[in-house]
Amino acid sequence: MAPRRRRRRPWHRTRAYRLTRTALLVTVLVAMGNRCGWHGGHAGADGPDAVAAAGGEGASGEKPCEPPPGPPPAPLPRSRPTSFRIPSLGVEAPIAALGLDGERQLETPPVGEPKLVGWYQRGPTPGESGTAIAVGHRDTLTGPAVFAALAQIKPCKLIEVGRADGRTAVYTVDRMKVYDKASFPDKEVYGRVQRPELRVLTCGGLYSRRTGYTSNVVVFAHLTATR
Repeated sequence: MAPRRRRRRPWHRTRAYRLTRTALLVTVLVAMGNRCGWHGGHAGADGPDAVAAAGGEGASGEKPCEPPPGPPPAPLPRSRPTSFRIPSLGVEAPIAALGLDGERQLETPPVGEPKLVGWYQRGPTPGESGTAIAVGHRDTLTGPAVFAALAQIKPCKLIEVGRADGRTAVYTVDRMKVYDKASFPDKEVYGRVQRPELRVLTCGGLYSRRTGYTSNVVVFAHLTATR
């Protein structure tokens, strides 16, 4: 009896593809730490980001989140995201895919659509192993945008991302930090991870018409459920 041939893995599930994708992700998203492309017209009703002024960390003394019962959820296969929710902040928005501009820097959602969330389409999809990246405006010339309150998010709150395959990837927030652009930690934010994780970014800190915002708000979360 002839030996059975082993089926070749799909190209997008090979180790070489994942390593290449991770390297590309870190390289092209370095610009996010040095350039905030959001065309915000003001610093918001509350002025400078209070969290940035307080040192960029969530509330001190927060207890670790209680893990859900049972084993951690298995990573999901690749499927483009379709919706984005942060129930604790009242955020519910559609998602559009983003690529790179002519300078190989991450594009931003259109200024004319302030309630739109952008997803870096060359990185992992929500629920997939690795670091998925979501970005959005804090404000625009017309007023507050989708992530106006992102710096107020607390650890243990949920972020829910709907997918084209009908599944929902549910993430639990680990922490929120505000980084000055001049010292943005690329590896900490975009570095390679084994489990499915999510980074949500917007502008933060002080704003001036000449230089824009001084900082980036970054939310770190990991996959804790699928449905």
